Amino acid sequence: MAPAPSSAPRVDPSWPLSSRCHQPPADGPAVQQPDLKVNEIFFSLQGESSHAGRPCLFVRLSYCNLRCSWCDSTYTFEEGRMMSIAEILDELCRHPCKLVEVTGGEPLVQEPSFALMTRLCDEGYEVLLETSGSLDISRVDPRVQRIIDIKCPGSGMVDRNLWSNLDLLRPRDEIKFVIADRNDYLWARDIIENHALQDRCTVLMSPVFDVLANVELAEWILADGLAVRYQLQMHKYIWDPSMRGV
Repeated sequence: MAPAPSSAPRVDPSWPLSSRCHQPPADGPAVQQPDLKVNEIFFSLQGESSHAGRPCLFVRLSYCNLRCSWCDSTYTFEEGRMMSIAEILDELCRHPCKLVEVTGGEPLVQEPSFALMTRLCDEGYEVLLETSGSLDISRVDPRVQRIIDIKCPGSGMVDRNLWSNLDLLRPRDEIKFVIADRNDYLWARDIIENHALQDRCTVLMSPVFDVLANVELAEWILADGLAVRYQLQMHKYIWDPSMRGV
């Protein structure tokens, strides 16, 4: 795992160790869990979703089952190092934050990701999952807030959407559409209307960075009165867009 850039937020050494580190189980030895391949763990500001702007821990897992045309994290496809859930917790507890997002790549590709999210919830973290929606989300711990990225035609992965996941949506979950062009927008608008997504959970819509002009998507949404939350990838406007670990 590559070290985080020096400009990234760092550990606050004044944060009391006893208040930030996870505790071992009190009812006997922990059950050994399989390791996960982790691309990076970092502390930054949440750049997307309804949590945008909040300090957030990120556990970025390796591997992905998709190859989106506009992917900005291709380095996750293979890079990473094996870590146990305990080692991941040890890294997270160095930071004064209880909001954590499990992301990728596609985190659900790795079977132990389900156990990781459950353990994070047990440790008192507010847990977000960012997933492509191409894999079944039914086994995700119900305490986790699920952010599902429905793939539009411009991604080249539209045929990989697992539509049965929409039946599992709860009001606290979120749906995200990343829009590359007018065709993507019209397609997403139809999906939102046909599945009444705006009545089921928060719907996010964002332009592909440096592909679709921010103002174009904004004007399309306003012209149609679409009940979505427009978002930009905030971190790409704070730091260099190519910077990792932010």
